[in-house]
Amino acid sequence: MPMATVASNPKTTSKFITEEIASKVIAEVGSPTFVYDLKSLREQAEKALAFRNAFGLTVRYAMKACPNAAILKIFNDMGLAFDASSVYECERLLLAGVPAEKVCLSSQELGDQFVDLVNKGVEINCCSLSQMRKYGQAFPNTEVGVRFNPGLGSGGTGKTNVGGTSASFGIWHELMDDVKSIAKEYGLKIVRIHTHIGSGSDPAVWARVVGLTLNLARQLPDVATVDLGGGYKVGRMPGEKSTDLDIISAPVKEAFEQFAEETGRKLHLEIEPGTFLVANAGAMLCTAQDIVTTGAAGHDFIKLDTGMTEVLRPSLYGAEHPITVLPKNSRKEADDASYVVVGHCCESGDLFTPVSGDPETIAERLLSKAEIGDYVVMDGVGAYCASMSAKNYNSFPEAPEVLIDESSQIHVIRKKQTLEQVLENEVPLPDSF
Repeated sequence: MPMATVASNPKTTSKFITEEIASKVIAEVGSPTFVYDLKSLREQAEKALAFRNAFGLTVRYAMKACPNAAILKIFNDMGLAFDASSVYECERLLLAGVPAEKVCLSSQELGDQFVDLVNKGVEINCCSLSQMRKYGQAFPNTEVGVRFNPGLGSGGTGKTNVGGTSASFGIWHELMDDVKSIAKEYGLKIVRIHTHIGSGSDPAVWARVVGLTLNLARQLPDVATVDLGGGYKVGRMPGEKSTDLDIISAPVKEAFEQFAEETGRKLHLEIEPGTFLVANAGAMLCTAQDIVTTGAAGHDFIKLDTGMTEVLRPSLYGAEHPITVLPKNSRKEADDASYVVVGHCCESGDLFTPVSGDPETIAERLLSKAEIGDYVVMDGVGAYCASMSAKNYNSFPEAPEVLIDESSQIHVIRKKQTLEQVLENEVPLPDSF
């Protein structure tokens, strides 16, 4: 793996985990543990609900970001609806008590369970021509949504860009005639169109996509709802900017108003924030389980008791997360030192301090001088961490999850997985094999 010099990132402090909270959590459920902050979740949801709109707004939580039932309940109680990316996520929402009519499915794979889900009230956005045919065969002469690829994408990396010619998501915008033909064949009434371009959230790109999406709506006279997706950037590291929804929503509102003036059609707006709602409301609380060195010409390494088994984003994207060492009581004024921080997996790519955007290159991070047994907090892991990891690699059990409420009470919302649960679906061969 290529090496780099000391990173320029300044030393950070955890957003909401203090030494006292860390001690309480680890005493109750152990290390490592995902920790979520209720106050932050609610604040972000309120910001999304305030998104400027012309003729009505539905905020759908993109549950793939963090699908724990407790978080689904919090957002459901606040009036959010939900975006699901698989039939299994739909079923998970229903089991969590979310009404079917608040669920919309946009999926790369339209599993056969969709028939039962639609009968229960779940809405569908068809994401390919074959999905339209599959839906039409099951539900002719009904209403449906369609996801388009508008021809433009945006992403922090190529792996988070889901629009343009290099992305398979949605129906290519130049295939409108095919969309109309299939709709006519099965008597489908397209009442909703959906676009989602990725997680870069460049305001200029987003404004262009709004225009492209409304041009698609012009060609489908029955469309009453336009879903512009999500992908609003969240700054995790110091100096990284987060998307200001008030700023990017203003031109959206104006565009919808202009569309209404030109066509007489007042479109309902939907948005699908995921990362925006949960990223900085979550942290990984773990422990420095070893400290090693490769000498004066090398690096000092902190080995954590967590890894890509919980937080895959650095290994996958070269994503950076704030890391804070909480020295033991007798060392509150610990000196600073530079470290490469790595995980517990037998995998050279299990790295928490890559060069930004480059998972192949290690970087050092300025931290409080660490000792074995110190607590370590990794912030900004509320999105695409517990839900997207190399779970059970090296047979490490799934980590527990807890929620800290506004009175600092700890609520366990997922117990630690046992080894028996890791193995329970394995089927042994017969003795005679």
